Amino acid sequence: MCIEFGREVCGTLDLAESREWLVTNGIGGYASGTVAGLLNRRYHGLLVAALKPPLGRTLMLAKLDETALYGDRIYPLHTNRWADEIVSPNGYLHIERFALEGTIPVWHFACADALLEKRIWMQQGANTTYVRYVLRRASMPLQLTLKALVNYRDYHGSTQSNGWQMSVEPVPQGICVTAFPTAVPLYLLCDNASAVPAHNWYYGFHLAVERYRGLSDKEDHLHAATFQITLNAGESLTFVASTDKQPDLHGETTLRLRHTQEQKLISLWKTNRPSHAKETPAWVNHLVLAADQFIVDRSWSDEIHGKTIIAGYHWFGDWGRDTMISLPGLTLATGRPEIARSILRTFAKYVNQGMLPNRFPDTGEIPEYNTVDATLWYFHALQAYYNVTEDDDLLEELFPILADIIDWHCRGTRYNIHLDAADGLLYAGEAGMQLTWMDAKIGDWVVTPRIGKPIEVNALWYNALRTMANFARHIGKPHREYEAIAERTLVRFSRFWNQETGYCYDVLDGPDGDDPSLRPNQIFAVCLPESPLNSTQQKGVVDACAQNLLTSHGLRSRSCDHSQYRGHYGGDQLQRDSAYHQGTVWGWLIGPFVQAHLRVYKDPAQARQFLEPMANHLHAHGLGSLSEIFDGDPPMTARGCIAQAWTVAEVLRAWLATEV
Repeated sequence: MCIEFGREVCGTLDLAESREWLVTNGIGGYASGTVAGLLNRRYHGLLVAALKPPLGRTLMLAKLDETALYGDRIYPLHTNRWADEIVSPNGYLHIERFALEGTIPVWHFACADALLEKRIWMQQGANTTYVRYVLRRASMPLQLTLKALVNYRDYHGSTQSNGWQMSVEPVPQGICVTAFPTAVPLYLLCDNASAVPAHNWYYGFHLAVERYRGLSDKEDHLHAATFQITLNAGESLTFVASTDKQPDLHGETTLRLRHTQEQKLISLWKTNRPSHAKETPAWVNHLVLAADQFIVDRSWSDEIHGKTIIAGYHWFGDWGRDTMISLPGLTLATGRPEIARSILRTFAKYVNQGMLPNRFPDTGEIPEYNTVDATLWYFHALQAYYNVTEDDDLLEELFPILADIIDWHCRGTRYNIHLDAADGLLYAGEAGMQLTWMDAKIGDWVVTPRIGKPIEVNALWYNALRTMANFARHIGKPHREYEAIAERTLVRFSRFWNQETGYCYDVLDGPDGDDPSLRPNQIFAVCLPESPLNSTQQKGVVDACAQNLLTSHGLRSRSCDHSQYRGHYGGDQLQRDSAYHQGTVWGWLIGPFVQAHLRVYKDPAQARQFLEPMANHLHAHGLGSLSEIFDGDPPMTARGCIAQAWTVAEVLRAWLATEV
């Protein structure tokens, strides 16, 4: 199970720096970079530690500049781009092979007849990164020198040194770097190399992707230590960067633990599939491992500990909406319902005024209740969990909370979210607020306010009511009230059907009336377990989305023929957010589309074909994972997060749905 490139990619800088790798530690920290070894994002680094797991993410070790002395020749193995955009040195030219083995990136550097292997992984549950070098082949000794470039900043930020003096002190087997007196120390350790402290600022690293995103694109890093070792053929060096004073320095042991964990994940996935299922393609197995990268530990308080889901790497934390949408694919599809149970129980503790929190701020303080759909996705996630487990105990525990949620929505809660008694549809929104998943906001400008009765919100509401009635019957609670509200919603849901266009309105009863825009939100009125549309309408929706919104990697957020369509995502925040839901393709929507297509056409093989382009996408952008978004215009270049939870989750879930 391997994604692999030779010199045709590794030796071409444009290609090698556009492919990014990611390893994670299960508590929100990560390491990430490019195949070329070049930094081109502020989010790249060998240790981005989660100091307040899963948040408080802090860049501590930016990179290692490696040099090999072999015979009488010096081989720079690292690559840097500087403020004047000159690339020097060109270490990527010595990369003979790059591979992603499971989630572990592996490089082979060819220096004459010597072959030096490098691989990177993290310890689960700790802010510890391992970089291991093995001299696989050589006819003479090779001297390896590593220069450790450190930092200490929020992962969203950038650093200009301005005379910053860090404490750099020798410790047994390495160096301890303390950025300032109250900072968490960083330990840079090697099991068998010499370590020499340093304090030299390297100025003006150029971050090309940040320039593309209209952000600060220059950064300084501190050369804090130099490690050196002479290796003979077959010998190895393990470099460790950690916030722990005494991490395990045995590279082979920790690497073996990582391999064992990945094998367990694949085994669970295989066990969870039908007995008649064919062998899973390698690219789907990669997604199973990618799914695990988003599931992290969280302590909400001294008393509340559990699991949560990181929405995307590099820059998202855990969001209520993303968590509930992703939960079935990341946990249930991969055979880990106990994780789903933990997440469902924990989030239930934070329901307030009938609403699920949408975001836990990076500071870990007061949650934000600013979404109309996250709570309704909670019903869908719980329904998926119950279908797998028939866990009546959890249903009994959560039922009072679910009943309270329905009650709050019926009588009204924050942001004018309320059931319209006239038609049984859910209304949401007020000026200045973005409550649906199309939530881009620039200053006071809400790009897609969607005030009124959004179609996916009401499809979710109807599904939640039917789900609630079924739950009530399962545990012997009164259910007729939920059935009655659902019937009223079903009857008036017909208002969404636009006979003239042959598909659904996006929003009803908005400030400017009904919105006939062709958007992908209507696909949920088809793909959810309880659909409020008849079979003719379902086909109309699927066909409209297929002919106007479908791309190789998801659905456009708006049809190309609309005057506000934006087919390219890039530029500064104003330009990017203006396009975010105005034509940009969203990868996660391929899952709902496939499931809707399957419901209408009842052809699993054809439905699965829509997922196949994702196999190729695993070799680009975020290697072994799936991107957040893509340009709406061909060739639909990947943008946004290199690894997005709900994209991975929905592709896995759709793959299982098309199992034959």
